[in-house]
Amino acid sequence: MKYGIYFAYWTHEWFADYKKYIEKAASLGFDILEISCAAFRETYTTDDQLIELREFAKEKGIMLTAGYGPKKDENLSSSDPAIVERAKDFFKETLRKLELMDIRQVGGGLYSYWPVDYSQPIDKPGDWKRSVAGVKEIAKMAEQRGITLGMEVLNRFEGYLLNTCEEALKFVDEVNSPAVKVMLDTFHMNIEEDNIPSAIRLAGDKLGHLHVGEQNRKVPGKGSIPWSEIGFALRDINYQGAVVMEPFVMSGGGIGSDIKVWRELVPDATEELLDKHVKGALEFLKHVFEA
Repeated sequence: MKYGIYFAYWTHEWFADYKKYIEKAASLGFDILEISCAAFRETYTTDDQLIELREFAKEKGIMLTAGYGPKKDENLSSSDPAIVERAKDFFKETLRKLELMDIRQVGGGLYSYWPVDYSQPIDKPGDWKRSVAGVKEIAKMAEQRGITLGMEVLNRFEGYLLNTCEEALKFVDEVNSPAVKVMLDTFHMNIEEDNIPSAIRLAGDKLGHLHVGEQNRKVPGKGSIPWSEIGFALRDINYQGAVVMEPFVMSGGGIGSDIKVWRELVPDATEELLDKHVKGALEFLKHVFEA
C-alpha cells in the first residue's frame, strides 16, 4: 500500500499552492498528495502549469491523486439534459488534464454532485439510472486515458445515491467498466455501514481507493474507528492501492463551511502541530495496517 494525505488538511480553501504541500507530504514521509480538481478552474489553468506541477511532484518522489465533488451544474444524474451535457464536457476536459499530470486516480461523488441540496425533491431511482448512463460515457474516456474513477460512498447527509458499499458495488456492476471502482471512506462508513471491516471485505478487488479518517474528522488514532480490524480486512483482500488520509480539523473558509466544521477540532492549531499529528498518524497506520 501507498500512503497519502489530502492537501486540505492544512487549508481553509479548496485552492492552494500545491508545490508547498507536495514538499510537505514528502518531508512527512507520505507517498501521495491528493489534490482537488477544483484547482483546475482558478489556480492551475494552463497546461504549462500542470506539467510544471507534475514534474515537481516527480522530483520530490510524490505521486499525485485527485478528488472532486462535482458542482450542481456538473451533475451527471440531473434530469436536465443541458446539465448532463455540461457535466460530460467538464469530465472530458478534467480527464485530459489528469492524464497530462500523470494522475491515474480520481475519486469522489463523481456520479452526482456535492454537497447535495436536500431542499429539492430527491428522485433516487431516476437519478441512479441517469447516473449509470452518464458514468458509462465518462468511463470510456477514462479507459482511453488510463485513469480509474472512484465512486465514493458518502453518508446520508452528504449524498443519497451511494450510501453503502453494497450500493456502490451494484452501481459499479451496472456501469461495467474496468475504469470504475468502489471508493470507501472510513468517516462515511462509520455512519452507514453495520460493520466497517465486513464492508471492506465485501468490496474485495473492486476497492479502488480508500480514504481514512476518524469519526470526528481527526487524523487516524485520535478517535474510535477500529483501525486494527480494518487492517486485517485490507490484508484479507490483498489491498495494494492508495490509503489517503482526509482529516478536516479547522473551521472557517470554504472548506470549513462545505465540510461543516463549526469548531476548532485541534485547539490553537499551528502548522507545526498539524504536521506532528499527521506524521504520528502515518506511523500509526503503517503499524496497524502492515502488522
